[in-house]
Amino acid sequence: MTEIIDEWGLWGLFASAFISSTLLPGGSEAILAALSLNKAHDSLTLLIVATAGNTLGGVSSWLIGLLIAHYWPTQKLLKKPEYLRAANWLEKHGSPILLLSWLPVVGDPLCLAAGWLKIHFWPALFFITIGKAARYGVILLLLS
Repeated sequence: MTEIIDEWGLWGLFASAFISSTLLPGGSEAILAALSLNKAHDSLTLLIVATAGNTLGGVSSWLIGLLIAHYWPTQKLLKKPEYLRAANWLEKHGSPILLLSWLPVVGDPLCLAAGWLKIHFWPALFFITIGKAARYGVILLLLS
């Protein structure tokens, strides 16, 4: 297993982090841990690569949400009261809620919903990046 991880190295980490930040499973934490434990690269490089891949995946979900909003505005899709409550909650808290985009299960739909609700791009990018970097940073700290 370590031979495969070493062979793919940073590109494998980036790809896995990107995939992990979409609705598909990716296992980037395991690859990050393996690369860190094998001392294949320094921690800062691993943090930057994993964060970049995961952030780009989150931004792609945000962009898909924005595309969905073009065809299906919120008024059309928010007929159920629980959906309306969730959208109101997200709009109330705004882009800082995207700090939670690192969370399993809810993080990816959160990025999608932020795009759909047209949360501004630059603040969304900032908070997605901080949330993703914090998760990978904690993992790297625990491994050191």
